[in-house]
Amino acid sequence: MPDFAGNILRQFVYWLSALLLLCSGNVYAVVSYQDVKARYLSSDAALLDRHGIILQQMRVDARERKLAWVSLEDISPALRSALIASEDKRFYQHSGVDWNAVAASAWGNLWNTKTRGASTITMQLAGLLEEDLRRRSSARSTSQKISQAIVAQWLERQWRKDQILEAYLNLVPFRGEIVGAHALARVMFGKHPSGMDQIEAAIAVALIRGPNASVSKVSERACHILREQKHPEFCVNLEGQTALAFSHLSSKSGVATNSMYTTTQNGLNLAPHFARRVLTADARRVTSTLDARLQAYAKDSLTRQLSALVDRNVEDGAILVLDNASGDVLAWVGSSGSLSDAAHVDGVVALRQAGSTLKPFLYELGLEKRLITAASVIDDTPVNLTTSNGLYIPQNYDKHFKGMVSARTALASSLNIPAVRMLISIQPEVFFRRLQALGLQLRESGDYYGYSLALGSADVSLLSLTNAYRSLANQGSFSAPRYRNTDPRPSSVRVMDTAASYIVNDILSDRAARAMTFGLENALATRVWSAVKTGTSKDMRDNWCIGFSERYTVGVWVGNASGAPMWDVSGVTGAAPVWQEIMHYLHKDSQPIRAGKRLLPDGVEQRHISFSDEIEAARNELFLKGTAQDKIVRAHSDQIQKKITYPKSGMIVAVDPDIPPERQRMRFVSAGDGHVLVLDGQRLKTMTVISSQQEKTLRYDWFPIPGKHVLSLLTPQGLLLDQVSFEVRGATLVSNKKTGQR
Repeated sequence: MPDFAGNILRQFVYWLSALLLLCSGNVYAVVSYQDVKARYLSSDAALLDRHGIILQQMRVDARERKLAWVSLEDISPALRSALIASEDKRFYQHSGVDWNAVAASAWGNLWNTKTRGASTITMQLAGLLEEDLRRRSSARSTSQKISQAIVAQWLERQWRKDQILEAYLNLVPFRGEIVGAHALARVMFGKHPSGMDQIEAAIAVALIRGPNASVSKVSERACHILREQKHPEFCVNLEGQTALAFSHLSSKSGVATNSMYTTTQNGLNLAPHFARRVLTADARRVTSTLDARLQAYAKDSLTRQLSALVDRNVEDGAILVLDNASGDVLAWVGSSGSLSDAAHVDGVVALRQAGSTLKPFLYELGLEKRLITAASVIDDTPVNLTTSNGLYIPQNYDKHFKGMVSARTALASSLNIPAVRMLISIQPEVFFRRLQALGLQLRESGDYYGYSLALGSADVSLLSLTNAYRSLANQGSFSAPRYRNTDPRPSSVRVMDTAASYIVNDILSDRAARAMTFGLENALATRVWSAVKTGTSKDMRDNWCIGFSERYTVGVWVGNASGAPMWDVSGVTGAAPVWQEIMHYLHKDSQPIRAGKRLLPDGVEQRHISFSDEIEAARNELFLKGTAQDKIVRAHSDQIQKKITYPKSGMIVAVDPDIPPERQRMRFVSAGDGHVLVLDGQRLKTMTVISSQQEKTLRYDWFPIPGKHVLSLLTPQGLLLDQVSFEVRGATLVSNKKTGQR
């Protein structure tokens, strides 16, 4: 009897307090419907293209699974009806508190009779909106219940019924991490909430009462809801349908098993890797620089090409398209998707061996330093180089040597030996610094890579490599790519010489010059002016095709994320067909542009040239002003035998601490007759020519700088005649110039 009296007293105090507070008209500062909707955040962030089309959604909140807010008219009537039937039958009659339900609940509690709770949908919404009213692991306290009733009363005064129902269905937790009808419908039933039927609606509402209940308990509650709605026939096999819905949740935690990437409402799943780069919890709706149509086309093009190469052990690829002027990323395809066993790996930023794609930057540096011209004759014959790691013997891709060729032919046809000879003249560390300035971010030093850097032994990403080619397209001006449409345009800096870059671009666009290796008809030819270079890494692990038109730069990589080699895949059969397809798509409405109609920049002149010994056919050639020639003469054999007589290769020279620094000099002596001495990639000027009856000798007095050095002897056309390495040891001597020139 004391327990019975205590029950009566507790219920009387609770509801009397609630009634007095409600009647007092106290107003609580509860947020408005507009504010609730405005501050609602989905657990997914949305990536939009430059035109506002949703490309990709990505989950950025691991705590909850919430999708976009849905309006009441976009929620199935079946779900609304099931909710009201189960949770609040007099929802449209009461003003926040259902006093009939309160009385029934109080009477049932007095006699320990099980009844439905008195909490209305509005009261439950109050518990979702107010932090201190939310139900935790235990039941709400008496004060919380009273406050919940007061806030519900306030909500009914300020909000419409449809707003209350809409907010509730967007905020109510269902099971595990799932919050709101949108997430529930997508995860458990694979549909939009507007398409939920009566059975699905009953299962969903049953979860509100018991989020952690078993399949049998949820199906039992769902059947009860269906019976209240006069549809007992839907209870047949209801437990099986409930189990099917539960199968989309993990068995242990009730957490949705879907990946971090989700398709958009229009079914698009175009840019998962790019979304991962730009979407965050603080940036949940990003308008990117991507173009949805181009992104879709690029993705389809890659899929088609890799499907055709499946019998050649190729399953991965990546594509990047940049706008030359702005740096906008127009397409970013990180993988081949379902064709790949590593679809999550972003091939745009993964590091891969560059192969021959670095050669254009090497030749541009040679032109810029005036070590060569595009017409310079370079020897494509075997060369053995002594390095710290042993003998380095580079080979051409086809294992054949072409003899004397022009620099234009050597670059366009991607010959390896001439590139190595070029790097001998420039030096790996000088070339390394240029590549770093172009944003390639090589992980080791130039000396680490050595002469193999000419053949692309360094690892680069498709992103950095394509943007470096964009610098060539912009005639030497470098700027970072742009990812968001709202970002300011990155500032640019001059990295390469404008005139030298123009000549390299002209070489890369020359179909005739590349014919020695690729033939005239291949996947590198386009209907508009374009410059392009392919590359294949050691053991055919990576295949590249990077090139640009006057408006766009396109980079393509194919290979295997695992690093496994491809089988019989070359530059023109692997990545190039994709590059060509995309370039044609980008210029489908453009008129063909002939290279001869391009205006020459300042610092470039055109001259008709011919070659001695018919090395190559006569042609019009481009030169930096001041380097033009009409007749290109092959170096004579006696010239090739000319040597550097001092210092000797491998010599170690010690600085004498007893001699004043200003008087210490090291004399370089070599063959003369117009030849050029190059120290550590820098051409030595003001050399002394000593003539005798037998020959002319070059002499240069050099200010010794401690360290390792390389001295090269070149013809005026840039042909390497001799090279020695030596080292200076001793006290550090300070000079204003690296070469010691005064």
